[in-house]
Amino acid sequence: MFDAHVHIIDPRFPLIENEGYLPEPYLIEDYRDRMSGFDIRGGAVVSASFQGTDQSYLKAALGALGTGWVGVTRLDLDATDDEILELDRAGVRALRFNLKRAAADITAMTLQALRAHELAGWHVELYIDGQMLASLQPVISKLPALVIDHLGMSEEGLPYLLDLVDRGAKVKATGFGRVDMDVAETLRRIHAVNPGALMFGSDLPGTRAGRPFEDADVDLIRHVVGADTHAVLEDNARECYRLPAAQRPATDFQLPRTENPTLPIPRSDLPGAGDEHTRPLPIIE
Repeated sequence: MFDAHVHIIDPRFPLIENEGYLPEPYLIEDYRDRMSGFDIRGGAVVSASFQGTDQSYLKAALGALGTGWVGVTRLDLDATDDEILELDRAGVRALRFNLKRAAADITAMTLQALRAHELAGWHVELYIDGQMLASLQPVISKLPALVIDHLGMSEEGLPYLLDLVDRGAKVKATGFGRVDMDVAETLRRIHAVNPGALMFGSDLPGTRAGRPFEDADVDLIRHVVGADTHAVLEDNARECYRLPAAQRPATDFQLPRTENPTLPIPRSDLPGAGDEHTRPLPIIE
């Protein structure tokens, strides 16, 4: 599995109150203990509003987590090209724009996103209530690559979200305890538009969520997407974050033998084969 949305909260590094809120520590060890029942082979550490634009915690977390882990960061709008390239070398692969809990200069953020994509191939991840997607359409349409957090948050924004999915946006199947929607139906509709769009994430530790991640959330995803489970739980995210594809052992599957296996029927043995009135079906262009 690839966990595309994790917050690491390390009190050794700066934290900023957001709307009067400061989170409890949540260390790498806490995350590993919580997810020990799953085969986690990588993931994305995502900067939250209470971490501001501090990069020290993110570099430390990625260094400790090792291979297969990437970062999603918030940057000062005046960050230099060299800073972006240095973070890319540290494993950062995307910008996060928090339009739900933070004021934002949308024009400046868009210009930064275009610059980061040109320099390092980064995409943008939006934390946004889906109801805002329509009003931001002129801006969003300029972004070269886009990921929407937490299923877009609300039922009202689903039509706009599906339109973005149809045009190539990816959506994080995360934060089921913080959204206002029928999660299973939303997953179904996104998957129907583009099976490559959904990416699993635990959203741990689930700060300010109605409830944090539960193991049953993975079961729900499996039930909805069926044969595309590997894609949603790992492959789509690896592609999005430009990581090597997962290597899995080939399934040694053989059909059971039968005493009378089905053999091709010669055309001459088909009913009416000698009937001169039999005509081949027309080819439909």
